[in-house]
Amino acid sequence: MRLTAAQALVRFLAAQHVERDGVEHRFFAGCFGIFGHGNVAGIGEALYESPDELTYYQPRSEQGMVHTAVGYARMRNRLSTFACTTSIGPGATNMVTGAAVATVNRLPVLLVPGDVFASRRPDPVLQQVELPWAGDASVNECFRPVSKYFDRIWRPEQIVPAALQAMRVLVNQAETGAVTLAFPQDVQTEAFDVPDAFLRKRVWHVGRPLPDEDALRHATQLIRVSSRPLIVAGGGVVYSEASGALRSFCDATGIPAGETQAGKGSLPFDHASTLGAIGATGTFAANRLAAEADLVIGIGTRWSDFTTASKTAFRNDDVQFVNINIADFDAAKHAGVALVGDARATIERLHDLLAGWHVDDSYRAGAARLNLEWNDEVSRLYALEHDPPAQSVVIGAVNDAARPQDVVVCAAGSMPGDLHKLWRTRDPKGYHVEYGFSCMGYEIAGGLGVKLAAPEREVYVLVGDGSYLMLSTELVTAVQEQQKLTIVLVDNRGFKSIGGLSRSLGMDGFGTLYRYRRNGSLGLDSKGSTDYLPVDLAANAESLGAKVFRAPTIRDLRAALEAARAETGPVVIATEVDRYEGVPDYDSWWDVAVAEVSDVASVRAARERYEAERANERSHL
Repeated sequence: MRLTAAQALVRFLAAQHVERDGVEHRFFAGCFGIFGHGNVAGIGEALYESPDELTYYQPRSEQGMVHTAVGYARMRNRLSTFACTTSIGPGATNMVTGAAVATVNRLPVLLVPGDVFASRRPDPVLQQVELPWAGDASVNECFRPVSKYFDRIWRPEQIVPAALQAMRVLVNQAETGAVTLAFPQDVQTEAFDVPDAFLRKRVWHVGRPLPDEDALRHATQLIRVSSRPLIVAGGGVVYSEASGALRSFCDATGIPAGETQAGKGSLPFDHASTLGAIGATGTFAANRLAAEADLVIGIGTRWSDFTTASKTAFRNDDVQFVNINIADFDAAKHAGVALVGDARATIERLHDLLAGWHVDDSYRAGAARLNLEWNDEVSRLYALEHDPPAQSVVIGAVNDAARPQDVVVCAAGSMPGDLHKLWRTRDPKGYHVEYGFSCMGYEIAGGLGVKLAAPEREVYVLVGDGSYLMLSTELVTAVQEQQKLTIVLVDNRGFKSIGGLSRSLGMDGFGTLYRYRRNGSLGLDSKGSTDYLPVDLAANAESLGAKVFRAPTIRDLRAALEAARAETGPVVIATEVDRYEGVPDYDSWWDVAVAEVSDVASVRAARERYEAERANERSHL
């Protein structure tokens, strides 16, 4: 069949399916696109001609549409995603941040930015960057370091091998992330004889590989001789749908489990083995056991600095690691015994190999006691009486309003750390916090992706004023698509998280409060400030088409959350919190370097504290 390269790509994408555990479905749910001269006559025409092949969605921001695709892919456990197309130039580079979010979080998304003319006849065209030392380069080179696969389609027939390679990476659970096919605008419109086989339905099998049997037996022996083992459940538990297997494993062995941001929800919050969040934003339950653990079993975690509290969490001099991970890159970290395989299949195999073994009863009871003590601490923080309300009380109100199957979405600022500690998860897909890249602006767009992936669930988006101002545009897309989101817009008049961090480093919250410039200065972030900017974010949200509730008190917030259930479109609930009232750190630390030399006494004092804490960092070799 003779088709343009763009037509061939659209039909190919529509024919791609995945299958795991006998369940088969389409891989691409549709295509987001913002059209310009670099893709309107190619990809745009192909989507226009074949609306039944690949559903087109109209976003408002190039970055936002990638975030939506990422949120969708995460909610679908990496088994489905969207394609995203833009013109060449700023449309393309606007997607780079979204590409980084996808790749850092190991989530599949296909990016198809337009590119310069392959023929080079009209060069330089509008939005083309000319480099005197490289005639074959364009702004799309920016995608190379944030893509798991990159190709540029110089000739129409090259779309065949390029598309197949793209799918190879997208469905690979170990290697997935952003895939970029840079598509020169003239090549998109050029025709070639497309092989029939390229357009036929293709099913990609996603298997459940097991680790090497010798490695499994080595890991089993380490577990059997350990006295204080600890599980760290990461995103791989959720993506491989291993929560049930993990629960059975913990019930049988009594090994307690802490959770990373991506792994939160691996076990219900009230399970006896659950210690909650671990690391820099962890609970005292998880961090106290982590400090004494002699064996740490990481399941589907990449061991970020927040998970390890900058390598201060695991303090036992003899601690060893067993790493279950589909990616050998992550499985080899901390010099652990690498169990390279699917999380669910590997947990089930270890369960068999450990039949009859369990931890000492006193250790199991101690973990369960810590779980109950932590639950009491959450209740205390949820009930704080404060004016304006503490952020923890806002989280508690939303947590109370949410049903077990509902989803909370967040990404950046102080909210993710508080959610990691406090949110009571009851469903493996009920917690969706993007903390691999912690990208400000992800929240609303990512929440839309979650809702598209799981329309039967209520989606609660918690977003601070800083993130809202960076990227609120996909609220319009949610209105257009009639997708119900309940967005709790938490206003603390600036950058609360970095304000607190700045104050802890002796910098008085420099550059983090939204206020007028006076006498040449923006001033510092101090209690008692009143010269705030007259920004009305609730009015802004209303102007974008959302139903808006203003909730100055917690009582108003609870009433608004109840009223929001009856709405069918996007809802924004605007509430204010105290930027200076935070959730404590619990036996944890995060390495943020402080100036070694300073004229400011408070900075010098912060440096002394930093040096003392840094002395606890260690390399796990």
